[in-house]
Amino acid sequence: MRSLLDILGQIFATLWAHKLRSLLTMFGIAWGVGSLLLLVGLGEGFRSGNKRQLSQFGENIMFVFPGRAPAVAGSMNSAREYLLTYLDYQDIADAKKAPHVRYATPVLTRNDVRAASEFANANGEITGVEPQYGIIRYLPLKQGRWLNSFDEVQRRNVVVLGDEMTKNLFSGRPAVGSTIVLNGLSFEVVGTVERVGRGDENSTNMRAYVPFHVMQTFFPNKKENHKDAVSFINYQPVTAADHVLARDEVRRIIAHNHGFDWRDDNSFEIWDTVQQAEMMGLIFSAMQMFLGTVGIVTLALGAIGVINIMLVAVSERTREIGLRKALGATNRSILWQFFLEGILLTLLSGLIGMTFAGTLMYFLGKIQGPQGFDPPKLVASTAILAIATLTLAGVVAGLYPARKAALLEPVEALRAE
Repeated sequence: MRSLLDILGQIFATLWAHKLRSLLTMFGIAWGVGSLLLLVGLGEGFRSGNKRQLSQFGENIMFVFPGRAPAVAGSMNSAREYLLTYLDYQDIADAKKAPHVRYATPVLTRNDVRAASEFANANGEITGVEPQYGIIRYLPLKQGRWLNSFDEVQRRNVVVLGDEMTKNLFSGRPAVGSTIVLNGLSFEVVGTVERVGRGDENSTNMRAYVPFHVMQTFFPNKKENHKDAVSFINYQPVTAADHVLARDEVRRIIAHNHGFDWRDDNSFEIWDTVQQAEMMGLIFSAMQMFLGTVGIVTLALGAIGVINIMLVAVSERTREIGLRKALGATNRSILWQFFLEGILLTLLSGLIGMTFAGTLMYFLGKIQGPQGFDPPKLVASTAILAIATLTLAGVVAGLYPARKAALLEPVEALRAE
């Protein structure tokens, strides 16, 4: 029996002798694998991008904003604006009134407060919050500490800076322990927050956080009838499954405090990230079904192309098989050669397709995509499945006619056209 090196040499000589046919086979396999991986990679980038974007707010976050309520039930033409108040927050945080709400915090924001350090000036968003805001929202600390209950009770002039605000005010210098001025009032920097998001897409980086009652005292809501008004209220259900119950409890409290029907959807401005995540999950499931169907069709077409080419290729070599049998080759050695030939051809082509897809995804990752899209990702399991499927199709398609030809008598095989 010839050595493995002799068989490999014969395989490469055969492939080189039929360059166009080998090239077409390899192109079909590489195209099938590459296009499938690229399609799945784009879908994975979309999924991870949206998941990352939601996670930047925090886990199971819900928002309720000021809205418009009808003075006459069912008539939005008579709608009047109402502001959320600190009393609304206290009722929402009351476990007896809202048992399905785990944490809640009032949020008061202003965009017209000018910040200055001894090095630079900056414009950003000044946000007044209570300490539990750091639990509800995603705010990874970079240096120092977050606001605490003593800051709130003692109404300390302390501030935590977002990443971009820190860079603008201190430009590489130490921020924690320094003092900044907000509209003429001095505040001690007690902490800084790590950068959140990609590029400039997240306003969290341009915020400065101060204790809520300090904010309410020095930078209150500027709207009419603003007494005790807050910009919005953040809250978090006990579990994600409780989000509808928590939302209804919050609606009942606000409707009771402001005198309208809690069942009127038009009277509320609410953002439920739990519901949004569920909707995105349905979209991703539908997208996965679509990509799965397209992937199966792509692999099937690639497999059909490989099978056709391999069937023709092996059938054309019946005379070669007959000659080798006449010279003493065994059926086993003939089938072994075709097996290795199919493996080498399909594996090499699959790796070329995977390399092409990976290279294209790499360059696409250098381009800043739209908000909510991450760079496409090469999914290893899909690559293995695609290459294995096309390899199996190619090997089977080569072995079947090779076995039929090997079972012929050498004279009959040599007589084949």
